[in-house]
Order: sequence, then C-alpha cells, then structure tokens
Amino acid sequence: MTIEDFLLHDLYALLISTEQHHNFERLKEGITQVLTIINKKHQPWLSGQDLLDDALQNKHFLPTGCRSIDAFLHGGLREGYLTELVGTSSSGKTQICLQAASAVAKSWGKVVFLDSGNSFSPKRVAQIVNQTSDLSSYEVDEAFQQVMNNIVCLSVFDIFTLFEVIHQLKHNLRSQIDQHIRMLIIDSISSLITPILGGGGAHGHALMVSVGFLLKRLAHEHDISILVTNHMVAGERGTSKPALGVSWRSIPHVRLLLSRDHIRNISCMSILRHPHMATGDRVEFELQ
Repeated sequence: MTIEDFLLHDLYALLISTEQHHNFERLKEGITQVLTIINKKHQPWLSGQDLLDDALQNKHFLPTGCRSIDAFLHGGLREGYLTELVGTSSSGKTQICLQAASAVAKSWGKVVFLDSGNSFSPKRVAQIVNQTSDLSSYEVDEAFQQVMNNIVCLSVFDIFTLFEVIHQLKHNLRSQIDQHIRMLIIDSISSLITPILGGGGAHGHALMVSVGFLLKRLAHEHDISILVTNHMVAGERGTSKPALGVSWRSIPHVRLLLSRDHIRNISCMSILRHPHMATGDRVEFELQ
C-alpha cells in the first residue's frame, strides 16, 4: 500500500479492502492508527450556545492603551480574534502596537511581540508607562519592570521563521509552558509575506493563507488576541489600498484603517471589516 493510496482513497474503504491481503492484521492496525490521528485532529462540532458561552466566558477585550480606541471598539481588542491594523508608514501603527503591549503586559499577562523591522523600543515603552501612570518615580520604575518582564520580543525576518515561532508557541500553549500569554503582536506581517508573493505563482499565496489560518486557530483555541500590522500600496487612480491583496482581505476577523493628520496632530481609525460594526465607522483621537 502506497502513500498515494492514503491520499486518493477513502480510508474506511481501504480498511475493508485489506481483508483479502496476506498482511491484513498489520495493514488494519496501520490504517486504524492513521484514522485515530485524523480523528484527534478534527475540531469538535459546537452548537450556537457553545459558541456563545465560549465568547462570554473566555473571549475578553484587551486594552489598546488608548481609551478612545477602546471605547470605539466596544472594549478594545477581542481575545480569539485576529485584528489587522492597516496604514501608511507614518500613521502610528507601531505606536499603537507598543501601547497595546504595554497596557496588556501591565495588567493582564504576557505579550509576545514579533518584530520584523526593529520597531520595538524599550525606551518608548518606558515613556508610555510613565505617561499612563499617576505614580511616584519608584512605582513607575516597578511598573516598567513588570511590563518589560511580561513582554517577550523576538526578531522575525522571514515567513519561514514565523511558521517556526507559531508552531513553537502553539506547542508551549498546549503544554501549558506559556499559559499566561494574552496577546501576540506581529509588526509587521506584510513585510514577512510580501517577499514570497512575487512572480505570480500560487505557492506564495498558499503560504500566506496558511499563516492567516494558523494565527486565527491559535487565537481561537487559546483565547489570545492577535494584532498584526500591514502597510499600504498604490491602488487605482492614485489611491492607496492595503497590501497583500484580495486573498488576505477576508482572513482577519477585524481590519482597521489608521491615518494621521500631521498638521492637526490628530489620528483617525476607521472600520474596514468587523463582525459587529459597520464598515466606514470612524473615530478621531490623539496618539501619545
């Protein structure tokens, strides 16, 4: 029996067909083991009530570090969701990532920050903690130490390293090695995916979709809020559009467009995609 048989035929039909083979018992045992592994990989079917109970009990909102954004998003960044933050290079995407990491690490638990462009700045985190704390200098230092101890920053410069990190993180969470992780931030995911999309081949798009669904599964199964950033590219008639194309557009649960008026020093966030909010809804706020 070849690998092709396992790929092209129904395994239960194969199990019946092996009864006439001289190695019937060994083949039956092997196919049974394969079926057992496959069945264990299947997600259990959930009723609507099961999903509602899971959302209410396990999928909390985590703060972004900006009260205006949290109010706009009805609580902040939802656990179990993959949230994408889209904007130009000067729109403040990294600033929001650092604010969210600081806020979650201060009061909620651990944050894994995957840095693809040397954007993580401990000095900026210290400033954020200082600005958001009405504490003495000693208490601010303690708060900063707690925040930094709860942020794990890893440099990731290609998609294959990203796959490795995701699988290691999934293993650690299942083994309860990192059970206190509440948020995963990837700044930016587009810089990791864009290099593999050239040439028009299907391989790069398949890898991109695989990363997206791995992240969504990780978020849902382990009640983690995942925040990724994406840059803008030229669109039709001189307009700008999010990078990564149509194949990526439907993957994140939430897509947020960030822009900034540098003259007024005002930022704007608008909804591109959201399960419970209308596309085009927007809020203005001041970034710290």
